[in-house]
Amino acid sequence: MASARDEPEVAESASTVSPIAAHVAEASRRFAIPERWIWAVMRVESAGDVNAISHAGAMGLMQIMPGTWAELRTRYRLGRNPYDPRDNIIAGTAYLRELLDRYANPTAMLAAYNAGPGRYDEHLATGRVLPRETRAYLAMLAPMVGGAPARAVASAPADALAWTHAPLFSRPASVESGASLAIRDAQHDDVAAESDAALSGDHDRLFVPLSGQEPS
Repeated sequence: MASARDEPEVAESASTVSPIAAHVAEASRRFAIPERWIWAVMRVESAGDVNAISHAGAMGLMQIMPGTWAELRTRYRLGRNPYDPRDNIIAGTAYLRELLDRYANPTAMLAAYNAGPGRYDEHLATGRVLPRETRAYLAMLAPMVGGAPARAVASAPADALAWTHAPLFSRPASVESGASLAIRDAQHDDVAAESDAALSGDHDRLFVPLSGQEPS
């Protein structure tokens, strides 16, 4: 996991002032996902709006679809409110962990999170180019998580055994596994065209924008 000095500016700023910093730290420890990845996904998905909802129904900071939320909520004994910052972050990070376990590289994890694992699997099997919105999403996020450029993912061949070759990192025994998590392919299959997360308003912003920039 990267040290604090390696975190992007937005993550450093947000983590020092945000009321959700403790939730991000908890999710990072629990699922062995670097904090900077969680901050980056939240920034692009919801711009830090705890009440964000897309036209397709993706909810909260991590923009989780209702069906996926229902499964994650049951598995991790989360509360009833999908917009609760802690529970939404825990659920979204658990889903990132499962996708990383499934695809074994962070850029593929992001592509599947945005486009949906069903669509990403189709891309791997057929070579069909990922949606433009997903490619734009990767262009924003992949550099922040140390992943490959979107162009490389768009032409990646299928490799059903890729996860056996070179895991990104080893998880300590104390880290909760997401292996038995049931991935719902509909997570973002219906919202690939909404990777910038249509928001319900500008209230409840939690991130400090980069100098001279407004949150995206």
